[in-house]
Amino acid sequence: MLEKTDDDHYITMPEIMEELAKYDVTADRKSIYTDLRDLSVLGVEVDGEPVVNRYHYHVVNRAFELPELRLLVDAIQSSRFITEKKTNALIKKLEMLVSKYDAQKLQRQVYVSGRIKTMNESIYYTVDTIHNAISENKKIKFQYYQWNVKKEMELRHNGAWYHISPWGLSWDDENYYLVGYDSDAEKIKHYRVDKMLHIKLSNESREGKDYFKKLDMADYAKKSFGMFGGKEQTVKLLVKNSLAGVIVDRFGKDVMMFPADEDHFTVNVGLHVSRQFLGWIISLGEDIKIAGSDEVVEQMKTEVGRLMMQYK
Repeated sequence: MLEKTDDDHYITMPEIMEELAKYDVTADRKSIYTDLRDLSVLGVEVDGEPVVNRYHYHVVNRAFELPELRLLVDAIQSSRFITEKKTNALIKKLEMLVSKYDAQKLQRQVYVSGRIKTMNESIYYTVDTIHNAISENKKIKFQYYQWNVKKEMELRHNGAWYHISPWGLSWDDENYYLVGYDSDAEKIKHYRVDKMLHIKLSNESREGKDYFKKLDMADYAKKSFGMFGGKEQTVKLLVKNSLAGVIVDRFGKDVMMFPADEDHFTVNVGLHVSRQFLGWIISLGEDIKIAGSDEVVEQMKTEVGRLMMQYK
């Protein structure tokens, strides 16, 4: 019933009996009527409608509607941290939640081949280990890699083990990041989950609890551009009115905008000032300007000077 029926496709009693026969199951109409009612106990609601001289049956009220599954498929496809192999496997499982007819509609929008995806097939295990470490209040150990010019995986710090207290996971710019506390450096650090290798639980308890008690993970991610760290500062921006949507998209609807003149407004935002943030400002061109603090203005001047020398 789940595979062969939906809101637009029905099956008759003779067809039900024919399908059961394929499984070497024989049943009379009366017992099938009872079985269809009993399916509701399992959460599968079947509705029968009279059409001409016979009833047509179909499943109603599935756990997921087709538009919801399309959203999930889009999210999986756009996730760089899920490999192409795992992406296809997940989508196949989602197709099992709808009829074969709706599954074909999902398949038509599946374009995974050729997309930029991670090549780390252990991503599921890594994420699962991180969640276990958080629930058990344990540190984790792992090695971290980068790509070299030969397109080879190369362990960072000569293969040294990272010993980190995991406190959360953040999804930013299509990548998955571990947000954890580095006891040696005494600060919060981010790590791309798909670049973590040979992860395992440590016997040591997590550290950095007092710091993370005060940390709003969602707010922290919003203040970090591309999950790059930097000194947290309040930055005053002078923005052209046409970029109001850009500011709201980046900092949320709660951000306060103060009219500066007929064409501009100012906004004060708290964020981690990094080269990625400065690059974001540069990318928006002449319609936005850092108006404060003096320290951040000087950082921008230094960055602009570096760019001028680099392209001299």
